[in-house]
Amino acid sequence: MLNFSRWAIAAIILPLLIGALCAVPSFLPDSAVAQLPGFMRTRVNLGLDLSGGSHLLLEASTQDVAKQRLTNMEEQVRTELRRADPRIAIGDISSRDGKLSFMVREPSQVDAAVERIRPLTQGAGLTGQRDFNVEVVNSSTIVITPTDAGIKSAVKSAMEVATEVIRKRIDEMGTREPTIQQQGDNRIVVQVPGLQNPKALKDLLGQTAKLEFKLVDTTANPSEVAQGRAPVGSEVLPYAANPAGIPFIAVKRQVMVSGEDLTDATQGYDQSNQPIVNIRFNSSGGRKFGQVTSQNVNRPFAIILDGRVLSAPNINEPILGGSAQVSGSFTVESANQLAIALRSGKLPVALTVVEERTVGPGLGADSIRAGLIASIVAVVAVATFMFMSYGRFGLYANLAVTINVLVILGVMGILGATLTLPGIAGFVLTIGTAVDANVLIYERIREERRRGRNVVASIEHGYKEASRTIFEANVTHAIAGGIMLALGSGPVKGFAIVLLIGIATSVFTAVTFTRLIVSNWVRRTRPTDIHI
Repeated sequence: MLNFSRWAIAAIILPLLIGALCAVPSFLPDSAVAQLPGFMRTRVNLGLDLSGGSHLLLEASTQDVAKQRLTNMEEQVRTELRRADPRIAIGDISSRDGKLSFMVREPSQVDAAVERIRPLTQGAGLTGQRDFNVEVVNSSTIVITPTDAGIKSAVKSAMEVATEVIRKRIDEMGTREPTIQQQGDNRIVVQVPGLQNPKALKDLLGQTAKLEFKLVDTTANPSEVAQGRAPVGSEVLPYAANPAGIPFIAVKRQVMVSGEDLTDATQGYDQSNQPIVNIRFNSSGGRKFGQVTSQNVNRPFAIILDGRVLSAPNINEPILGGSAQVSGSFTVESANQLAIALRSGKLPVALTVVEERTVGPGLGADSIRAGLIASIVAVVAVATFMFMSYGRFGLYANLAVTINVLVILGVMGILGATLTLPGIAGFVLTIGTAVDANVLIYERIREERRRGRNVVASIEHGYKEASRTIFEANVTHAIAGGIMLALGSGPVKGFAIVLLIGIATSVFTAVTFTRLIVSNWVRRTRPTDIHI
């Protein structure tokens, strides 16, 4: 076990050297790191508690998900029955009490209508239930009711999409290493290190960015609209800039074009030098937008964002080419935020901020200082104990610990991991436990010497027999760390990451690296006795 070929030596030294070199950029200033080659810019990112930043807890409205599902189902029902051959004529669709209900004008087509609608429903996960129940009432009225299992499945899907949309929006802001993770069934935790003013972040994440174009219902009575009542097939929406003087307007419920057909959105200026958002549709959206505007020349249409009408311009001529402008008393900043939100996609569910916390950079600096002091004290204490207890072999163990710390930082930099305050605690713990393996090995060597074995045999048996115990002990640590990584969040996860990396690197440095050093010393000096 004390004989190492050149290939074995290279296989041990090279990974440790690479790991240590990858740790160097973490100690350099930003200006120095910027001059390094791209593959050398492997820095450990500091978490919210070390660098300061903003913490937000967002909560989704399950009622919003249920309402959106009803709206989508209504559009699908209209389209499906319109495509039937022969076409199935129905009355206006009501969405009261969280259900869709409508009457089939020709009673003989009720069964055909049900057969066309049922394929629109889907299984709700593994529950064995459908996401909607379809039933016939009073022989000619069809009622579509969402199930609890369907709503639960929709909320789960919406939260997964919302998490990715939030990640895209924050990436567009140019921030580094945000922490975005789902908490519970309907909450999302967002932590952005380095962002001291969370207002822009809240404005961006609180915006659903659901963009819709709908025709204005010009037949609606203004007095009824002011009271929140609209004709059948229309709805009343807030319109702060309404020239009619009332802050509401009636629009058709059917969507002309939605933000799902967008391919790009940028901030720009109109002819009056007022900030606007220029949008471009995909081929399908551009075709629909051009067709609707061609059929409704001289009629107003509403530009709706998150259930509020931004403006309601008149269609003077067909809008072709697949592009349009969104105006509505924007500032340059708000127009740019809207463009970011539209580019990253709309949130499938409205999110509200239920918890907000800001960590100052001064507190983060204090945490780093305290962590460094703790680490230095731990290193000095462990190194002193090992040297006093094991002499030369203690120095070998101390060298392994030093290299182990650098390799941990290097691995974290390569993986792009984030160091948190509990991560520093994991560092201190790793320093203390990294020498455990060496203690077991050296004590086993002492025992073998007391049994009368010679130096080489004692060292060989010491490393061989102790390695089994070391492996089993670290496997149990790794299992605990894996559970914390899988089930934990935030600080617990940061601790688990450092712990798992430290387990892997400490075993390698404490066992393999020190064995290489000891074998080299034995071959070079040929000692007749060892003093541990």
